[in-house]
Amino acid sequence: MKSIIKFAIVLTVFGLLVSCDDYLDVNVDPNNPTSVTPDLVLPVGQYYTAQYQQDDRGVSHLGNMIMVNWSQSDGFSWYSDEFKYNVTSSFYSRIFNNTYANTLKQYQILNNLEDPKYDNYRAIARIMKAYHYQQLVDCYGDVPYSEALGRSQEATPKYDDAQEIYEDLIVQLTEAINIIKNASDAEVPGADDAIFNGNMTNWIKFANTLKVRILTRQSDITGRDAYIQAELAAIASEGDGYITTDVGVNPGYIPLNTGKQNPMWNTLGTDEGGTKTNSNNATCATAYVLNFLTTTDDPRIDYLYEKPTTGHLGVPQGLLDYDTPVADQYMPDQVSNIGPGILKAADMDAIIFTLAEHFFNLAELREKNLITTGASSQSLYESGIEASFLYLGLDEAEAEDYYTNAQSLVGWNSSANKIEAIITQKWIATNGLTAEQSWFDYSRTGYPSGLPLPDNYNTTTERPVRLFYPAGEYSSNGDNVPAQPNAFTAKIFWAN
Repeated sequence: MKSIIKFAIVLTVFGLLVSCDDYLDVNVDPNNPTSVTPDLVLPVGQYYTAQYQQDDRGVSHLGNMIMVNWSQSDGFSWYSDEFKYNVTSSFYSRIFNNTYANTLKQYQILNNLEDPKYDNYRAIARIMKAYHYQQLVDCYGDVPYSEALGRSQEATPKYDDAQEIYEDLIVQLTEAINIIKNASDAEVPGADDAIFNGNMTNWIKFANTLKVRILTRQSDITGRDAYIQAELAAIASEGDGYITTDVGVNPGYIPLNTGKQNPMWNTLGTDEGGTKTNSNNATCATAYVLNFLTTTDDPRIDYLYEKPTTGHLGVPQGLLDYDTPVADQYMPDQVSNIGPGILKAADMDAIIFTLAEHFFNLAELREKNLITTGASSQSLYESGIEASFLYLGLDEAEAEDYYTNAQSLVGWNSSANKIEAIITQKWIATNGLTAEQSWFDYSRTGYPSGLPLPDNYNTTTERPVRLFYPAGEYSSNGDNVPAQPNAFTAKIFWAN
């Protein structure tokens, strides 16, 4: 009950904040947050984080489209830009715009608090800023960073080098950990922390886990091994380790309540009246992903996707842009829509980082000998599969039956290319949840191999490797915005 009351208070404050144009205006000074207290700012920032990750056209939604997890049932024209890879300055521009204007602004308010009693809030803010800035770099490359969140002092912030941002994120995460360890007399968040409920050790673990994601992304860069190993050694020396569960935001989501349902459920499940949304009916599995899961005997298929009474059926991306007589077989009640392991309930956590991904990141680093002690690559790989099974609603025995089968890219010993197996299994584990991570991996490694292109895509060779800067940046900060790199050939620094 306390979490529900707290959520109601947060939403009231949130409503006041977003209804005030001055509060979210990019020119408002975030260094002078006199109108609210940290316990009200933090859940608003986390609310925005959940929206960023899991809302309709959020970053995971984009990943599910690019990585051939989701398609479109007959009777809808929901995803024509996605199927055509119509990357423009308006394509998913909310990832850039909302992150700066909403999410990062809230965390910056906390980061700028000077009273030592708020040190734990400052540390959380730094960790969440690192979480979001890494994804901005992964989507866009160079972005505003060092001058980005003080536009009252610098209305036209410079764009910082992507790799330099990455390096500073490690520094910021280390500083956040040190702040927590030295905050013995500081206030500890409680129910206002919708991620870890004020467990500051878990925040340290999450900071270490984010470091591993950042380091793994750079693990194919020539000459980067010594840096990665040194940072991994520092994590080991710190001693608190990593996350042990999936990380999600839940400020007290309430079923059948306007504005209070989990954001993914609210757009892709049922509305506040309990009726299936149009996006629920429109969004379904691709034929490719169902075929992959079927041929590898993967029981997660029935949890990732609904199984119609007539059996699983997926739709090739882009097919329904054509006038074809076969389209009628792809009506919503005949295709495999998003499944019960992803759409659990209106009050489910909004997942922002899966435990499975973390195990796969460690497995990749271990297989590359960047980690040389502890669990083996195989053990970490199998732990990643198990974590995916458990999240979706299966059990350990079912996971073991799966990863001990003799198929390539499933069984460790049956997979000649271990990195390909790790990345392919991460693709399945992030399906529906944090699918943008598999897009970044694909740009970096080319795995999973064999992904088809949409039937009517606009490009000549491949899927996009980055997003365009929003049009608004050219009008408001045109002197600093870099010349737009090619969205299909100019990879982010960690993939070159």
